[in-house]
Amino acid sequence: MKNIAKISFLWVLLSLALSGFSQEKGPHISFKTMSHDFGNIKEEDGPVTYDFHFKNTGNAPLVLQRVVSSCGCTTPTWSKEPVPPGGDGFIRVVYNPRNRPNQFHKSVTIYTNAQTTPIVLRISGNVIPRPKTVKDLYPYEVEGLRLKTNHLAFTRLYNDQKKTIKDQIINTTDKEMKIEFIRVPAFLTIKAEPSVLKPNEKGEIIATYDAAKKNDWGFVVDRVWLKINDQEPRNARLAVSANIVEDFSKMTPEDVANGPRITFKEKVYDFGKAPQRQSVEHEFTFTNTGKSDLVIHKVRSSCGCTVVSPKEKVIKPGQSSSIKATFHTGAYKGRQSKTITVISNDPNSPTTMLRITGEVIPPAEKE
Repeated sequence: MKNIAKISFLWVLLSLALSGFSQEKGPHISFKTMSHDFGNIKEEDGPVTYDFHFKNTGNAPLVLQRVVSSCGCTTPTWSKEPVPPGGDGFIRVVYNPRNRPNQFHKSVTIYTNAQTTPIVLRISGNVIPRPKTVKDLYPYEVEGLRLKTNHLAFTRLYNDQKKTIKDQIINTTDKEMKIEFIRVPAFLTIKAEPSVLKPNEKGEIIATYDAAKKNDWGFVVDRVWLKINDQEPRNARLAVSANIVEDFSKMTPEDVANGPRITFKEKVYDFGKAPQRQSVEHEFTFTNTGKSDLVIHKVRSSCGCTVVSPKEKVIKPGQSSSIKATFHTGAYKGRQSKTITVISNDPNSPTTMLRITGEVIPPAEKE
């Protein structure tokens, strides 16, 4: 009998020990699932939601300190109160499919007071795009005329090149619409085809840019105005842009080796500290270290700076010159960085960026 009593007592102790080991020390978060596939969802149906449920399988209260999503389209909410041992909680994840067609894979990272942290939950699915409306396809509108874009971007153009681009349009009114263009610069030809759109009829704006007539360099922006049914609607204008560069594509390696080369003594000038409403001046000196004439096509500055181009537009081999730059500190304050762009016929470096930097000190505040 005594032996039986001892054996029973030992079994009790062993059971208590095993039950103690079955529970994690400290807080511990255990999820039923750590991923969810929404499958196919329709964009027009709006956001979808899934709740990830968890249990605190530890022996101390569990606190969710932070929950971070991998993108702004995924919004998490979660149990804010401490979860006691054996208690349940949730992480609710909302995914917004608006303007996000096709497959998606997103994650949510959970930080807790448990040792096994962080933990990553994942959602996935496939967004079936909503049918496109006229407003979606033609987002810009002027008096019932809708356009795919209000910016005619010719992108990269050689200085002797002509380029034509098109913009799609539609008349969304119930009347005919005559389309004309006014204040058109000489380097641009532009028309609507057809010039009179019937109700709900589609057409095109056809524009041709003549870079030789523009006679400019670098990134340039101009504007033209629409005239509809002999009227000039307010703000009915289109931006026209191009990046005009020299064509070096036909040069041989020998041509490049024998070409001009612009070499600056320094490309960055740090003026240190300067008070507001003062002018900081600096001359950037350069030399033509190439074997043929260097031509300075254009010098332009960013806001807050003025520049004086070199007196000579053509710099002989071995000759030096300079570009004078003035930064007006005005009402700026703190660290500033202003740029100057130099465009030349150097085939190795047709565009050179210079920089003026420093700290603008505002006046001390009166007590």
